[in-house]
Amino acid sequence: MQKGKLLIIDDEERLRNLLARILQLEGYDVITAATGKEGLRKLQQDIFQVVLSDVKLPDSNGIALTEQIKTNWPATEVIVLTAFGTINDGVKAIKSGAFDYITKGDDNEKIIPLVSKAMDKALLQQRVQELEGKLNDKFGFDRIVGKSAAIAEVVKLAQKVALSDTTVLLLGETGTGKEVFAEAIHQASNRSSKSFVAVNCSAFTKELLESELFGHKAGSFTGAVKDKKGLFEEANNGTIFLDEIGELDHELQAKLLRVLESQQFIKIGDTKPTIVNVRILAATNRDLQKESEENHFRSDLFYRLSVFQITLPALRDRKKDISLLAEYFMLYFAAKVKKQITSLSKNFIEQLEAYNWPGNIRELKNVIERAVILCDSNELDETLLPYDIQHIQPARTNQALSAFDLSSVEKLHIQRVLNHTHGNRAEAARLLNIGIATLYRKLKEYGLE
Repeated sequence: MQKGKLLIIDDEERLRNLLARILQLEGYDVITAATGKEGLRKLQQDIFQVVLSDVKLPDSNGIALTEQIKTNWPATEVIVLTAFGTINDGVKAIKSGAFDYITKGDDNEKIIPLVSKAMDKALLQQRVQELEGKLNDKFGFDRIVGKSAAIAEVVKLAQKVALSDTTVLLLGETGTGKEVFAEAIHQASNRSSKSFVAVNCSAFTKELLESELFGHKAGSFTGAVKDKKGLFEEANNGTIFLDEIGELDHELQAKLLRVLESQQFIKIGDTKPTIVNVRILAATNRDLQKESEENHFRSDLFYRLSVFQITLPALRDRKKDISLLAEYFMLYFAAKVKKQITSLSKNFIEQLEAYNWPGNIRELKNVIERAVILCDSNELDETLLPYDIQHIQPARTNQALSAFDLSSVEKLHIQRVLNHTHGNRAEAARLLNIGIATLYRKLKEYGLE
């Protein structure tokens, strides 16, 4: 299996071929060029992760060539080869964007580890660019990470409803990715070329939210010095996403119902209606049906919003996706802080999968960002996790537990309760209805300390 593609630019044929052979034996795909012009032509024709270039070339200077390569192919790492290893050449090489410089002939034992480090950095950057492509290019369904049956089912539903103009109500716990789904639905719809506007209904007071959503006329209230377009107008012919819809005031609920029924509203201080063509997507973590039955939310608005409901699964219900999401966030945050972190340890993944994730994907994202900041190696391990996640006992599927052995059943039950309490032993003792000293004794007895 090849480990990446290298380009060697050097006019000394014997050294060029020797370097190529050494690096080919290490598993790299190696291409060579004798001049700077030939090297640039090959860079235009193919993708190279690493370039090794001599400082003195027949038609160009290696320092200037490095600047040119980094300008046109910023993800490609350049190692400069110098004949005498002068400090001046080295400083110039680094300033021009080179990964490092090395003396020809004298540092042969250093070339392989140096190339390996440069290759790791380039491949990591390549993977990050692919991820950012998904994030920035299109906020489509490709952005949704996961292969579990639970997430596949909701993606399938969202893809089907995306093609219509139907109002969609996204349900689920906080942090399950409702806005990501809303953006994906918009991008897969026939409104994708128009605006997608998102607003959190819990982030504003009633008066301010009304102005934000529907706009106002100049002079309609103190401070309204000029006409203002509302977000519904900004989203005209596109999509508006109303997050935390359950927090909407009753008066605003009535105004939103009018928009849903007639696609028109009256701005604050205006006398005539404004007509819009907007698709409405909404989200909440509250039970709107129960709240409508208790008159805390308008039942007529609830039924208009919930024409098509999609309930997003909690992260604890899609355990198979945790490692995929963790890797995704690891690469993303490693690139942001410019660290070469490329893997997750087995124990790190086990601890993540043992945790209950009350904050769902948002909490996982924060945990991975913290681990990346703390990490001093190329791998995230369990010591970088918060205390309450670090000390949860992962379920060991290879442990032999007898269905008839009381101690085995008790050990498993204690382990489950500790997982439920996120490692809080006092709370676990309370739920188990035993004294804290008894719990500590049993933890020691069963090796769960």
